Amino acid sequence: MPPKVYFVIPCYNEEEMLPYTIEKMSQKFDSLLKKGLISNESKIVFVDDGSKDNTWQLVKEAAKDKRFVGVKLSRNCGHQNALMAGMNYALKFCDCVITLDADLQDDINVIDEFIKKFEEGYDVVYGVRSSRKTDTFFKRFTAQSFYKLMRAFGVEIVYNHADYRLLSKKALEFLMQFEERNLFLRGIIPLIGLKSTIVYYERQERIAGKTKYPLKKMLSFAFEGITSFSVKPIKYITSAGFIMFLLSIAILIYAIVQKIRGQAVTGWTSLTISIWFIGGLQLVALGLIGEYIGKIYKEVKRRPLYFIEEIAGDE
Repeated sequence: MPPKVYFVIPCYNEEEMLPYTIEKMSQKFDSLLKKGLISNESKIVFVDDGSKDNTWQLVKEAAKDKRFVGVKLSRNCGHQNALMAGMNYALKFCDCVITLDADLQDDINVIDEFIKKFEEGYDVVYGVRSSRKTDTFFKRFTAQSFYKLMRAFGVEIVYNHADYRLLSKKALEFLMQFEERNLFLRGIIPLIGLKSTIVYYERQERIAGKTKYPLKKMLSFAFEGITSFSVKPIKYITSAGFIMFLLSIAILIYAIVQKIRGQAVTGWTSLTISIWFIGGLQLVALGLIGEYIGKIYKEVKRRPLYFIEEIAGDE
């Protein structure tokens, strides 16, 4: 029997893009069904992440078709939490789940390959971009720097992989055992450790609407990933503090020697530079430590990741 596949698609203010997405996913669904790659009990799940436009109305309309299901969150919980909400919903019914973004920039033509890899016994199939030629130089540079930085900090992450992936039911069950509130799925899923593989694809241009990841959000997401999976930044700050301590001793010795030799020159420039430099380093260190303490604070409170307000098209 072909697998029961649930496609989980988070949406936030995607009213311009959704008609195109619904049409293309319908065509892809029928194609997979015709090829015998998926069960007719498979579903396309749109997760409305607290949109402020007509996204939910479009999803509800689509859910009149038995191929679609709509899950509405009570507020905007963020992309990663919306993915978790959709996957948690799908877990009850599916053999495997495929997550992708509503803009369909991730090539849906490779979904066939995802499912074939699943049937070969892989529990995790990562969609990985084969190139970044559609990106601007700045986007390409920052993205590549992000992956290199993550690896430098010891975070296990698949290079050029975002959130386009297939997870088996077993992988989903393992994933749901992670209880952290600071979600960074690109770093969590490799920790599952089940049999995995990669499918390469070319990323497309966005057809309509605006990206939901401007520079500010990208930087925030990168910082979230680093601080959620590595304590190396704190270790680097500690090393910097130790180096500054040794440097201050050297300067102290130099000042004493100059004083004894009668060559001490009073001046405010070096003193001012030292104060500002050391003060800035201390503020950075305190801010970084505060970031980690803030994450501990969130984890200890154990607040729910999301609330499902409504489900459309559910059987």
